[in-house]
Amino acid sequence: MSRPYILSEVTWQAVRSTAYEVAVLPWGATEAHNYHLPYGTDVFECNYIAAESARISWERGAKVVVLPTVPFGVNTGQADIKLNLNMYPSTQMAVLSDVAESVSRAGIPKLVILNGHGGNDFKQIIREVQATHDDLFICTTNWYRILDGSSYFDDPGDHAGEMETSIVMHLHPNLVAPLSEAGSGTARQFRVRALREGWAWAERKWSQITEDTGVGDPAPSTPEKGETFLRDVTEKIAEFLVELAGCPNDDLYE
Repeated sequence: MSRPYILSEVTWQAVRSTAYEVAVLPWGATEAHNYHLPYGTDVFECNYIAAESARISWERGAKVVVLPTVPFGVNTGQADIKLNLNMYPSTQMAVLSDVAESVSRAGIPKLVILNGHGGNDFKQIIREVQATHDDLFICTTNWYRILDGSSYFDDPGDHAGEMETSIVMHLHPNLVAPLSEAGSGTARQFRVRALREGWAWAERKWSQITEDTGVGDPAPSTPEKGETFLRDVTEKIAEFLVELAGCPNDDLYE
């Protein structure tokens, strides 16, 4: 049975008769995730989190529609890692502009980018795309920053660590290699203090900071931890989507 909030599953008959209030664009990446997680980890996570958040929102009366997940992210710092597929920010802007035009033409007033990849940064892209779509409200959120991961995991990790491993263990256990095969996720830090502390920024050269492409120890991961985190984060996103759906674009400020 099709889910009415997943665009790829519904028919033209259903789409043309539904007044959608919010479109959600999940945006992931295709890249190595240590030795134990699949290249599609970011896509699998985005697919589930977007769909489950929309389900909860739909059941609460918000007409949310989830667009197909974009599987390519910015991987310029990982260009030397085999088959890490890169999409430049300029290409992302072109893709977002085209999608925003379609959403706007459909009469949907709001577009939410649900980001699942740390290399993606949509703020400046939104500024430019928004300037040509006055009738469309565009915003972005990073699902992995919505909750305090330390409340759910010993050490969430930055990439293919305990958080992501626990999530994929819950969603797709058949795609997770035994943790005995995983790398330690040990990562080197910048020597320069400002870069290390985070108040100055530079892109990390991934192959120089980690041997296994992971950042964070996956050893303590369990599917139960992933299930609990996913339950809470999708609830939080659903609350946001319901509130956003009920707020007119011309009355967004108190």
